Amino acid sequence: NLAELYRAQGRYELAEPLLQQALDLWRSLLGEQHPDVASSLNNLAGLYESQGRYELAEPLYEQALDLRRSLLGEQHPDVAASLNNLAELYRAQGRYELAEPLYQQALDLWRSLLGEQHPDVASSLNNLAVLYRAQGRYELAEPLYQQALDLMRSLLGEQHPAVASSLNNLAILYANQGRLTKAEPLLEQALAMCQQRLGNQHPDTVETQQSLDVLRQMMGR
Repeated sequence: NLAELYRAQGRYELAEPLLQQALDLWRSLLGEQHPDVASSLNNLAGLYESQGRYELAEPLYEQALDLRRSLLGEQHPDVAASLNNLAELYRAQGRYELAEPLYQQALDLWRSLLGEQHPDVASSLNNLAVLYRAQGRYELAEPLYQQALDLMRSLLGEQHPAVASSLNNLAILYANQGRLTKAEPLLEQALAMCQQRLGNQHPDTVETQQSLDVLRQMMGR
């Protein structure tokens, strides 16, 4: 949990040894066939993915997914999470044809297990929209982004970092379409929220500031 805090803050060098210690400890105490071991594999993979170390992340995500399926069955939220995480990795690598069916499976599973009104469903909608945007399938991406944003706002409140992320994603879609005047206020809102909640040095804040700067250059400012 301490490692997860460091990862969320972008302090990856502090997170990695703690995640490795946790994984080693769970393995020695619980054996290889335990859900906590699967979660630990997943968390370490997530750190590697955040750092762009995809070749280290992929086998850990696959191990976590296989473990969760064998221990928890196909109809479990943790299986949906693993499907989503592996899809995220494939998308980051540009392996879109592998990512899409996993995203869709994760979304369908979360909807059936958790209902429509849940943050995990909103995140899943957002992730599938990111894939469609990366493929240039903007007409499919926009309604999913909007649904995700509306859900995040209603479930988590206006000032949650996940809402900032949704605003940022929708703004980038508008920018990709040349709808710059629609994108700018969304990025401004997202940046203000990131600065307040996460601080100026957080990777999400830096990325949002960069997106806003690029957008304003495109607008001739």
